[in-house]
Amino acid sequence: MDEPERLPIVYVDADACPVREETIRVAGRHGLMVVMVSNGGIRPSRDPMVRVVTVPQGADAADDWIVAEARAGDIVVTADIPLAGRALDKGALVLAPTGKPFTPASIGMALAMRDLKQHLRETGEIRGFNPSFSARDRSAFLGALDLMARQAKSHAQQARRTDY
Repeated sequence: MDEPERLPIVYVDADACPVREETIRVAGRHGLMVVMVSNGGIRPSRDPMVRVVTVPQGADAADDWIVAEARAGDIVVTADIPLAGRALDKGALVLAPTGKPFTPASIGMALAMRDLKQHLRETGEIRGFNPSFSARDRSAFLGALDLMARQAKSHAQQARRTDY
């Protein structure tokens, strides 16, 4: 008997994510399950397509859970650059809340810039302020996630056809 097609799952690094509701809305339009992963503080959803996972306290507990569960073709929403790199290594598609996709071609520079900025903050050369999240970021995210969801679904359908 044929296995049903597995649609991509959207995993959200949810603790400080400013686009949780937007993710649910876009994923819902595409019929994709959303898994919100956090250390706590997120209320369960009544939506059957949204699962809330609470992981133990710890610096990388949510990241580790997402990496353990994500498969090639799934989508990971995160601003955490090391998590983005780990998810890309598993073949997941990765999107920042600002709408910027992380790719295998861009992740090396993103990690290098993160490390440089951390060093500059530690030495006092720069302050540790990140730009605030804007309406423009939210709009860019909505468009980018919609595109990424369509790509992920298309890839899953093509993979299913080649399995015969």
